[in-house]
Amino acid sequence: MFSLPGYEYFLGFLIIAAAVPVLALVTNLIVAPKRRNGERKLTYESGMEPIGGAWIQFNIRYYMFALVFVIFDVETVFLYPWAVAFNRLGLLAFIEALIFIAILVIALAYAWRKGALEWS
Repeated sequence: MFSLPGYEYFLGFLIIAAAVPVLALVTNLIVAPKRRNGERKLTYESGMEPIGGAWIQFNIRYYMFALVFVIFDVETVFLYPWAVAFNRLGLLAFIEALIFIAILVIALAYAWRKGALEWS
């Protein structure tokens, strides 16, 4: 019946993976309370009375600093497997890694020049 032999388990995995979020959403609709009272609408601040509104504007520097961190964190994720298999990959992989690192150095220089790394 199945046209691709050996993929039955993969199909089962896809069905389960699609069913889990649907099941979670349906369970939430059934179990969650329907009434929204005043306490439920308040912002939660560690059990203390909230001060001010929930819509506080943050400085854009926090986001820029976080984005630069994520970029260089992803660099580590990509370079670690390359470093583990360095002996087997050869010269072409070394050149590709140098190009990748050069692009990241250019991005770091750009962020530094724009002041994204300054915390003042």
